[in-house]
Amino acid sequence: MEPITRSSPLAEANASVDRSVRGLLGRIHVDRGIGRMLVLLAVAFAFFAVLKPQVFLNPLNLQNLMVAAPEIGVLAIAMSLAMLTGGIDLSLVSIANLSAITISTVYTAVAASGVAAAETAGPLIILLGLGVGLAAGAVNGFLIATVGITPILATLGTMQIFNGLAIVWTGGKTLYGAPSALAALGQGTAAGIPVLFLVFLVVAVAIGIVVSRTPFGRRTQLQGANPVAAKYSGIRSTRVLYGTYLLTGLLGGIAGLLFIARNPTASADYGSSYVLLVIVIAVLGGTNPMGGFGTVTGVVLATLVLQVVQSGFTAIRLSAYEYAIAQGAILIIVMIVDQLRFRRRRAASPPSATVALKTVSGGTTP
Repeated sequence: MEPITRSSPLAEANASVDRSVRGLLGRIHVDRGIGRMLVLLAVAFAFFAVLKPQVFLNPLNLQNLMVAAPEIGVLAIAMSLAMLTGGIDLSLVSIANLSAITISTVYTAVAASGVAAAETAGPLIILLGLGVGLAAGAVNGFLIATVGITPILATLGTMQIFNGLAIVWTGGKTLYGAPSALAALGQGTAAGIPVLFLVFLVVAVAIGIVVSRTPFGRRTQLQGANPVAAKYSGIRSTRVLYGTYLLTGLLGGIAGLLFIARNPTASADYGSSYVLLVIVIAVLGGTNPMGGFGTVTGVVLATLVLQVVQSGFTAIRLSAYEYAIAQGAILIIVMIVDQLRFRRRRAASPPSATVALKTVSGGTTP
């Protein structure tokens, strides 16, 4: 039999079939994830609207829902990006807190010599906060791409480091103070829609374009779907991983801005429950935890689903523990349905890749 070389017909056919099959399965999974989230969102909203309309449909409650969603949604998008490469980023919340703490500390220090000077320096202070997020992402990228540490262990370690730095920095206390531009962002509305929610949508659209419309996004998905194929396609995994974790770090910094815009305080333990929550949201939104495919639209919809459920539970006076149970139940049910559909599709589909390889190799396979 002809040896499989990089330029042999068998290798080319194998790569072509692999791309086609993965692309088809990816599209099926992504489309189903979006449709599933639309159905869940409509069902959850209708259920609580009927059960407690006077509370749930109150305009103030709906505004609060849209104010709470952005910070979680941005973190979930960042988690989805890390998962696209077959990795994960457990340090996202710690990065966000470190960014918020940096902004609050620097602003307070400058304001000590004059509030006007601190407000003038506000844009630079905000950029500094984003820079902290980028720097933290660069650390993660170095450990994962250059040193070769498994993402879950690398980001678990940096999570502890960043969180420890934040605690030492603040002395375990809550910091107060932030540029007025961030406070205005947190309180502003446009046509009754909170500006924070609009910022979330802008970030989601931008990342969606990066993932689906740019060479970097395609390289990221291929890196997660098939690292070996990515290597032989000339894709430098080190660059892809660095770019991905720099981007997740930047999104962590943006989440830190949203933290402090929503409430002009910063602390080391803010959003301590968000890590598991954003993982749940990313997976519910259609992101494959093993890498290769995902959709920002699905993540946005999954964010809204869980926020609607949380708001509905508050309206009917259920506890945070019961909400946590609901999160887990929703995730498990969706994963069970996914597995059943996958097994049914696999049983019903012909082994197309095997047939194609047999054709190329003259009717036999090794």
